[in-house]
Amino acid sequence: MKYGMLNQGMRRSLLARTLVLIVGLAAVSAVIYFGMRGRFGAGSGRSDSMPTFFEQFVIAGGPIVWFILLPLSLIAVYFAAEHFLTIRRQRLLPEGTTGSIVGTIQQFGLGQLDARIGGRGDFVSVAAAKAVSAGRGDWFRIRNLLAESLQDQAAALFRRIEWLNLIGNVSPMVGLFGTVYGMIKLFNAIVLAGGQPQTMQLADGISVALVTTFWGLFIAIPAVGIHGVFRNRIEALVNDAVAEAENIMPEIRRGLEKQKLAEARRAAKVGRPVREFTGRSQESLDEVLPSR
Repeated sequence: MKYGMLNQGMRRSLLARTLVLIVGLAAVSAVIYFGMRGRFGAGSGRSDSMPTFFEQFVIAGGPIVWFILLPLSLIAVYFAAEHFLTIRRQRLLPEGTTGSIVGTIQQFGLGQLDARIGGRGDFVSVAAAKAVSAGRGDWFRIRNLLAESLQDQAAALFRRIEWLNLIGNVSPMVGLFGTVYGMIKLFNAIVLAGGQPQTMQLADGISVALVTTFWGLFIAIPAVGIHGVFRNRIEALVNDAVAEAENIMPEIRRGLEKQKLAEARRAAKVGRPVREFTGRSQESLDEVLPSR
């Protein structure tokens, strides 16, 4: 039942992500279509009026904006929205988690801890369930596994947000590439015009150079800033999770002591009839065998 609910939640999350990507790709495809239509189509009839924002910052950017920078902006928005929904204190370190784990240990013992809290996704529950299930009843091993699990969860989150940092570092490079490309077009126009180009001949290269730089910075600044926000949030959550985990360690130790005591009692109950039976057998043999 538990794993069925988890699989259902994963399917819903995957479906939501797929829908978001489809909508985003459709929007980017529409932008590319209208951009190419406005750039390479027939005369637009707007030569005597101010260009619109779409014409000035999308159409004028050319294929570098359409096929590289706009998809990068879509990916950055997608990752930012996903992280805002998943990297939250209410999800990763909800209130009352420590009390719930301690109560579960007191009521059901360590043997039932994984079954009771294994389906949770917060830091402390995942670490406690993994440490107790793989600790083999060793206190020091459980303590080390608890710390390692928290570190692994933090590292996994850091790897997830690293895509925002990558986009933030790549976007200005793509914008700079567009700048160089636009300047090359500009100088080619000057050469073709024999050193006396018209303003309209220079506009294409200048627009590509400036618009690609604009989009590169427009994507990079929020991406790097959001990456820093999430990094600080993860570090704060992990530090608080370590403090919360320390609060459940005494109860885990008491649970281990109870387990060992219960095992000792079971061993004593199993061993006592064996010793009594052995004694009775020895007495019967003494009675049967003739004394010498």
